Amino acid sequence: MTDVLCIKRFTLLLFLAFTYSICISAQQQTISGSVKDAQTGEYLPFANVYFKGTSHGVRTNEDGQFSLTLHSLPGDSLTASVMGYNMMVMRLNRQAARQTVNFELERGIRIKEFVVNAGINPALIILRKVIQRKPVNDMHALDNYSLKAYNKVEIDLKHIQERHLQRNRLLKPFAFIAKNIDSTSEDKPFLPIFLTESLSSFYYQQSPSRQKEVIHAQQTSGIKTDAIQQYLGSMYQKLNIYDNYIQLFSKQFVSPISNSGTFYYHYKMLDTQYIRGKKCYLISFVPRRPEELVFKGEFWVHDSTFAIQKMSLYADKDANINFINKVSVVQEFAPLNDSAWFIIKDILVADFTVLGKKSVNVIGRRSLLYDSIRVNRPEVTAYFNNNGNPDAVEVALYNASTARSFWDSIRPVSLSKNERAIYAMVDTLQQLPLFKTYTNTLKFVFTGKKEFGPIEIGPVYRMISMNQLEKQRVRIDLGTTPRFNPMLRLRGHLAYGVADQELKGHVSALWILSRYPRKALYASYTHELDNGGISRGEHEEIGTDNVFTLLLRKPGIKQKFILLDEKRADYFTEWRNGFSIHIKGVNQAFYPYAPLPAVDSIVKGRITGQSNNITTELGIKLRYAPGEKFLQGRFDRISLGSKYPALTLEYDAGIKGVLGSSYHYHKLEATIAGKHVKIAPLGKLTYEVYAGKIFNPLPYFLLENHPGNEIYYYSGRAFNMMNRFEFISDEYAGFNLEHHLEGGLFNYIPLLKKMKLRQFWTAKGVIGSLSPENTAMNMHTSYRFRTLEAHPYIEVGTGIDNILRFFRVDFVWRLAPKPLPQEAYHRRFGIFGSFRLNF
Repeated sequence: MTDVLCIKRFTLLLFLAFTYSICISAQQQTISGSVKDAQTGEYLPFANVYFKGTSHGVRTNEDGQFSLTLHSLPGDSLTASVMGYNMMVMRLNRQAARQTVNFELERGIRIKEFVVNAGINPALIILRKVIQRKPVNDMHALDNYSLKAYNKVEIDLKHIQERHLQRNRLLKPFAFIAKNIDSTSEDKPFLPIFLTESLSSFYYQQSPSRQKEVIHAQQTSGIKTDAIQQYLGSMYQKLNIYDNYIQLFSKQFVSPISNSGTFYYHYKMLDTQYIRGKKCYLISFVPRRPEELVFKGEFWVHDSTFAIQKMSLYADKDANINFINKVSVVQEFAPLNDSAWFIIKDILVADFTVLGKKSVNVIGRRSLLYDSIRVNRPEVTAYFNNNGNPDAVEVALYNASTARSFWDSIRPVSLSKNERAIYAMVDTLQQLPLFKTYTNTLKFVFTGKKEFGPIEIGPVYRMISMNQLEKQRVRIDLGTTPRFNPMLRLRGHLAYGVADQELKGHVSALWILSRYPRKALYASYTHELDNGGISRGEHEEIGTDNVFTLLLRKPGIKQKFILLDEKRADYFTEWRNGFSIHIKGVNQAFYPYAPLPAVDSIVKGRITGQSNNITTELGIKLRYAPGEKFLQGRFDRISLGSKYPALTLEYDAGIKGVLGSSYHYHKLEATIAGKHVKIAPLGKLTYEVYAGKIFNPLPYFLLENHPGNEIYYYSGRAFNMMNRFEFISDEYAGFNLEHHLEGGLFNYIPLLKKMKLRQFWTAKGVIGSLSPENTAMNMHTSYRFRTLEAHPYIEVGTGIDNILRFFRVDFVWRLAPKPLPQEAYHRRFGIFGSFRLNF
């Protein structure tokens, strides 16, 4: 009986306990979610999530997730905060038993909140050890490594509102794209318009320096934006936080772990936590002077190796970068063994603004994820030994590399709903005739060219112009587009001068045999005025064949023209190590116009041949530019420079008796040049040093005519205070320097700092001589040529750049040679304008 009673009591107690637990559980409420960076999408570990004014709260874990369970909610809103970010408050449903709340915090460091108490700053002690260990922890110090890389570049339109698409008559046909607008943040919706993904294997060896990338899979969808894609790609934005200066969009930012970091940043230790089982310190930093090229952010440091576990960098409108409202970089590292740490994630997000913050802007997101990392392995060395062309990008696509199932299986992170929708959306857009009309119209506005399938007309700004010889001039340009042939471009123009009643023109063909490394054939025929070109280097931004030229001409200077009849053929080839060869064959006939002296008056009695105005020339140019990067267009490309100088050696030989040529000569020129060389923290330097010699007596148009500039549009390659055909030489040496200081002193003047004006200075000089034979041939005519014998030409300048983000003004002084007595003051000082497009 007693046993039965005990069993009943036990059963009753068990029932009561079970019932109580159910009641208690029914009263509990659970809130879970995450805290992320609003721009990068990175989860924020150890963030505070709490009910304001109470003791109830929790911290996110190392993955940025949190869960909070309470008997009842002490308030109707939940707050999230992290040092370096603006606080965020989210409304709650007080009746829900379970709910999910996801925070997206915006950066917002305030200097007044960043206070370091007097005494020893532990952050500086840790920083010194990080700097001491940089040569060991930098992955580029490894003997070699190999890895697999997944690269994703996404471009989104920001501030796209569905109601605007519906109401706007011009945009209403595209209202269907609103279905793809990301609605996770209704006050800041965005529309993905471009996505490219690639999977590759990468191999690196320190000594001798070698690297190779093998692309296994690649797919692209969306509206083509080659320039932004290339700038965001790994080639142009490869960042190394262990460098003293981090190059970002052609700017040199000071790294927070630079050897001189304490001169640029304040540091504060915020926390100590275990991340993936490793004890790490959290160090936050803010700039001492926000107007300089510096970041805000924080980094986690491993406590024993002092390697960076995670680095978060942020720059906003305070940084002097054009068209970028803010940019964020996140790099995460993981230990490979007890001592070596290696990057596993590299995120870059840039918010591009062109017309204003509230207009439709562009967000570029580049995500690089690394795995299968192997370091200091003999098989990497063996790989390079067995591959004869190590410095290469090789395309070796897997089978079925374009199949959706393949990409779903290899992506480290799944695509979002919006990213997946890009493929279907773009296919629909490109089938709309109105979409093609809009895109072609925008291209016409910015380039002056109009495409009609495989044919292109323009640019229109060359159709009508004026000069002193032809008076009114009419011209039409035609060319082919990649729809005709993606590797072959045909181009030509016809022009007619009203005053001289002469027809001029040009036809050319460019056949690209290989884009990388570049190999190309070129052929052309030209019957045209010389167009104000310069004798060395590339063409100027604005020549005489432009509608604006006559308005910009310097007063009192007569235009000089030579009609050029030229046939040429070129072959260009380069190697991946930066070495290139350019071979050319040219046949030219020259027909000078007054006031330049006629050919017969110069060479009469001195040169014998079929015609005194014809020359046939063969030439070869050798160039070595290691590490040079290019921004590749459809046919042409723009050099982005290199940290190493480019060396050029050019030899030309005139061949007498071939195709009517009357001249036998040799020309030799050597050049050392650097473009946008970073000299942080002092900005960047572009320089060129050159020397040349011409053997054998020749008329002036075959000598070195030092390039002058006769308009008020600044020329980077010509001497701006020199006239065309003013100085000639057959032996010469010169230099060209341009130093950009970024904001310089303007950074410390509030109004000028806000305008983001930039400083620079320039210096150009040349000295030359003329042999007695060439002096006798060219210096005794009605036209007065001058030489630089023992009297070098020097001009210096300074000015203001980045005016309204596009314009530049140069103030240039001619220091030598001394002006002639009759020369006016404007021959010694000039003010020039120009148009520039830079970050």
